[in-house]
Amino acid sequence: MTARVTLADVTPAIALGPLDGRYRAAVAPLVDHLSEAALNRERVHVEVEWLVHLAQHGVVPGAPTLTDDDVSYLRDVVATFGADEIAELGEIERTTVHDVKAVEYFLKRRLADAPEGSALRDVGELVHFACTSEDINNLSYALMVRDAVQRVWLPAATALADEVAALAVELKDQPLLALTHGQPATPTTLGKELAVLAHRLRRQLRRIASDEYLGKLNGATGTYGAHAVAVPGADWPAVSKAFVEHLGLTWNPLTTQIESHDWQAELYADVARFNRVLHNLATDVWTYISRGVFTQIPVAGATGSSTMPHKVNPIRFENAEANLEISCALLDTLASTLVTSRLQRDLTDSTTQRNIGPAFGHSLLAIDNVRRGLRGLAVDPALLARELDENWEVLGEPVQSAMRAASVAGVTGMENPYERLKELTRGRRLTADDMREFIAGLGLPDDVASRLAALTPASYTGLAGALVSYLED
Repeated sequence: MTARVTLADVTPAIALGPLDGRYRAAVAPLVDHLSEAALNRERVHVEVEWLVHLAQHGVVPGAPTLTDDDVSYLRDVVATFGADEIAELGEIERTTVHDVKAVEYFLKRRLADAPEGSALRDVGELVHFACTSEDINNLSYALMVRDAVQRVWLPAATALADEVAALAVELKDQPLLALTHGQPATPTTLGKELAVLAHRLRRQLRRIASDEYLGKLNGATGTYGAHAVAVPGADWPAVSKAFVEHLGLTWNPLTTQIESHDWQAELYADVARFNRVLHNLATDVWTYISRGVFTQIPVAGATGSSTMPHKVNPIRFENAEANLEISCALLDTLASTLVTSRLQRDLTDSTTQRNIGPAFGHSLLAIDNVRRGLRGLAVDPALLARELDENWEVLGEPVQSAMRAASVAGVTGMENPYERLKELTRGRRLTADDMREFIAGLGLPDDVASRLAALTPASYTGLAGALVSYLED
């Protein structure tokens, strides 16, 4: 066999997974928050802010007060963190074989390079003061996930829900033959069915938007042991709480070495639930396309099938289904794994949390696909009208209900309405004449008989159109 080129040696490096390869453009915004480089940048950020917090609040006796220029210099280390800094950290870590220690040494280099006369040259031992690695990591992950959700995922998911809601309003009065158990059922409107999905999506988004992001800074086993021995005069829980809240997080006062990750499990469960509702939307739209309710607008130059040129495949919705399933599998694993840590610490969470990015990436990719798919849909009103006109038996429900109401009002001859409609309609296709003839022979009051005779499957949509107004932003 002829030897092949080793693709692992090709430069630039070839992505192993599709999120960093084929689908990179759709998920690229998450790289700024959930990549390994983003994790290291956030670690530098937390270390910088902890140093500033200790110095500016006089927590450690003898620490110099930092000037505004000193603080700006430190925060600029975070702001300018890029390719060169990523490479430098990688080089340090090859020696330390410890990622957080590498960040500590990286920052100390920056302090040593501070301008002549700056107090920063004298505060090296405040870097990582009394911290365990997990003090830095838990805060970094909380900031990363918060920003990924609030700045990238949530805006995209909200835009999707808004687009579904807008389509629901547009189609609120478009009659649609409903299918329950796959069988013709009480008509509805296409807009009302989309409104149900938009309402479900928005409810999950409200939960996600209100989720908390917890953090802690309390040492190797959550006891402030090193803190209290080094500086016994400080109110360390108060210092910790103020710092965590300064970062914009919710302080967790009781932890082991690690922050317990329960907030992550809660968030991931909520995102997974949103995914599953969106999966339902994708399967429903796919089915509407299969029925011809929706037609797909062809894209110039695009190929639907390699051999069948007439086809316009619903690939956006199928792609979304697959990515939502992968995302949910990862989110479920994250949620179930992260809530357990043996005794005071084990490292299972370290590898697990490095898959937060792919979990959100597959969800974001699915959102992108559904949005693009929805924009390529058109309704076929003629088909909808034809389906409704072929199923007059669905009017058995309102006729039966009118007979019940008439019976309660004292009209005679209204006995056994369900059974009589069942005998008329079950397993049969009725015409308009069949239904109207049946109604005429019931002996209903004239106004009721007239109302039922005027009813058609297309007009029997109840309050469906009006219900769309219950959609909440």
